[in-house]
Amino acid sequence: KSQNDFGASFRLLVEGLRESKIGEIKYPDANSTLRLTYGKVRSLPTDKRNDATINNYTTLAGQVKKYKKGDLEFDLPERVLEMNAKKEFGRYADKDGSLHVCFLTDNDITGGNSGSPVLNGKGELIGLAFDGNIEAMAGDVIFDKKLQRTINVDIRYVLWVIENFSGAKHIVDEMTIVK
Repeated sequence: KSQNDFGASFRLLVEGLRESKIGEIKYPDANSTLRLTYGKVRSLPTDKRNDATINNYTTLAGQVKKYKKGDLEFDLPERVLEMNAKKEFGRYADKDGSLHVCFLTDNDITGGNSGSPVLNGKGELIGLAFDGNIEAMAGDVIFDKKLQRTINVDIRYVLWVIENFSGAKHIVDEMTIVK
């Protein structure tokens, strides 16, 4: 019964938001339907409330800085720590020498988009969408390109985990990797 109540309440909320004319873009919920979206790799706007330098990507070195042994959220395998210390990133290192893990884009996603491919302008796979920032939670009913971001795992990190960390080079050998 609670699921039915939630569904009815959500439909009523969406109807009210549409009637309120908040924002300019009005579109129906895309859950369970094909959705194509586009955007650019883009950082968040500078926020005067904190002194953090905001980038559009994270690195393995950044993960290691947050490392806490035994912590469900921030633990890392010993081998990852060793490979990071030796900078064993192989062909997946960025031109700055780091291994990029995730990046932000300003495209519009919704629940159910996790694992969706992120392609560059040449149609090459550069990542997989898996989440949105806190501002993206309203994305089912309204989209704010200034604040909402999609969080994507960098495909170079995925390939590094498969080939270098896991030792499954035979899987990567079956792919065409574009530099």
